[in-house]
Amino acid sequence: MVKTPDELALMRISGKMLASVFEMLDWHNLAGMSTLQVNDLVDRFISVDLAARPASKGQYGFKHVLNCSINHVVCHGVPASGEIIRDGDIVNFDITLEKNGFIADSSKTYLVGNAPPAARRLVRVAQEAMWRGIRQVRPGAYLGDIGFAIERHAKRNGYSVVREYCGHGIGREMHEEPQVLNFGHPGTGLMLREGMVFTVEPMVNQGTRKVSTESDGWTVVTNDRKLSAQFEHTVAVTKTGVEVLTLRRDEAPMLECKV
Repeated sequence: MVKTPDELALMRISGKMLASVFEMLDWHNLAGMSTLQVNDLVDRFISVDLAARPASKGQYGFKHVLNCSINHVVCHGVPASGEIIRDGDIVNFDITLEKNGFIADSSKTYLVGNAPPAARRLVRVAQEAMWRGIRQVRPGAYLGDIGFAIERHAKRNGYSVVREYCGHGIGREMHEEPQVLNFGHPGTGLMLREGMVFTVEPMVNQGTRKVSTESDGWTVVTNDRKLSAQFEHTVAVTKTGVEVLTLRRDEAPMLECKV
């Protein structure tokens, strides 16, 4: 759970590499691509360009390097050659990367082409909710502070937060303790200590928070088929606050922005 300075230095390398994967995707026009094409693009970039390992590939029997979740898919969407990303969609890519024995985990929801205003608002609020949670991270704070900040922001904007899936500790293993819930009460749960590393990853729904898993055993969808958006970062508790290990260059202002 708590990482040494040397371990944290290695996690920082993995995190920067993973951030570069999303920055690479930012340059691509996703409309018209299949989710399998995106998967293969990311696979090559991680394996060849970065000389790293796509940590999701083979994890729990999963055959691909990323999850791709379009519109009403909440999480764990499986790449497929017949699944085409279309103008107006929102699509979340959840990607992991391992380098030097340590794993980083991050996700981003992309607005594809002329996404409608309602979709754009949902994506914006989901990202804000993640940052609300991240800004609670400091020594002496509690996991409940993170979950409370996330859910409060979502609810104030008329949305719901999925409760069945949450953030998690991360390091040599993709999923370590503790669980980082996206709901909670201030001052409750595990107290945060310097050196802890975990993910913050809210999934925010346009309608009800109720979800179900499809017959493939992976894909999780909203029960009402309304949109869902997710954002995720791997963070470390520092002596004075938080370090976002998977921070992308365009996000630096979000650390200070009050949303």
